[in-house]
Amino acid sequence: MTRKLPIVATAVVLLAVATMIALGFWQLGRAQEKEALLARYAAAGGASALVDWPGQGEAAEQALYRRTRLECARVVAIDQVAGTAANGAKGWAQRATCVPAGGGAAVPVDLGWSRAPAPVAWGGGAAEGIVAPGPRLVADPPLAGLAPLARPDPNDLPNNHLSYAVQWFLFALTALVIYVLALRRRRSGA
Repeated sequence: MTRKLPIVATAVVLLAVATMIALGFWQLGRAQEKEALLARYAAAGGASALVDWPGQGEAAEQALYRRTRLECARVVAIDQVAGTAANGAKGWAQRATCVPAGGGAAVPVDLGWSRAPAPVAWGGGAAEGIVAPGPRLVADPPLAGLAPLARPDPNDLPNNHLSYAVQWFLFALTALVIYVLALRRRRSGA
């Protein structure tokens, strides 16, 4: 007597496997998108023309890694966050929160690098530098007598999508193998 495949269990497993394979292909597509984005960021870093401070949203995304200039009308606060100097030394980035001339949302401005977390004095004014993720401005040249910070580098952004795709494909294969083993065990009557 031959036993039939359990219809509901088989349908659930096949649906799960199909979903995992679809997610794997989606991650492969995301990997290509991320590579194109990183190439765009790398090209933007080589552009010498200044762009207006982009603010938030899509404009900020389009301006990432470009040079910009910002007029800071008022400094709200200066904080210290972990930072890396241009020479690779670890220390502190001195970050000012600026209200731009002409209004708008406050802008984080990384003034420069220091070995000690002691606050610095900076009253605002013109700041030129690189638009970094956040968005924030990384001053170049540094301000307030600080050392230069490491340039924002798009290569620091992770692109793990290929490994995620491989994981989804392996999950699908594992689900199929486990299901086949379960069916064999069921057929043997164990």
